[in-house]
Amino acid sequence: MRKLAVVGAESSGKTTLTRDLAAALSAPWVDEYARAYFAAKGDTSYVLDDVIAIAQGQHASECDAGRWHGQMSDEWLVCDTNALVCKIWAEVRFGHCPVAIEMAWPARDYALHILPTPDIAWEADPLRENPNDRQALFARYEAALQAAGVPYCVVSGTPDERVTMVLQCLGAIAYPK
Repeated sequence: MRKLAVVGAESSGKTTLTRDLAAALSAPWVDEYARAYFAAKGDTSYVLDDVIAIAQGQHASECDAGRWHGQMSDEWLVCDTNALVCKIWAEVRFGHCPVAIEMAWPARDYALHILPTPDIAWEADPLRENPNDRQALFARYEAALQAAGVPYCVVSGTPDERVTMVLQCLGAIAYPK
């Protein structure tokens, strides 16, 4: 199973892109674990240990989905975030990223990271807290992906344009020039 991870700033269309891309690829997807975590917790307050638990839960959800779908090597698994989101979150909120989060982001396990630009309108949500610095967060994500040396694709525009851009990136990976 080849994994795709949609990562990036809050309210940049990650969930919409994940679902649209999964439909276009006829692939399963993994939901953003933080939403289930906070729903089970019953409130949205958090400390660094919560971010670590979310990173580990996200990674475990991806592994579980791979087992559920039989680890078919020709099948895509589309992930609505991964532990890179927790890495950036920890750095911004707490000033550092614990090793436990780093270990939950095996960056090279993903065929492609997809980074949407924050060019859509901010939508308020109880789990969102950064409406004014989305461009700075986007830059952090891009720098982290570059530092990891992993393939990534920046997408922008309408939902359909974003899916088209990802499919073009996947074609370039599958059939490099």
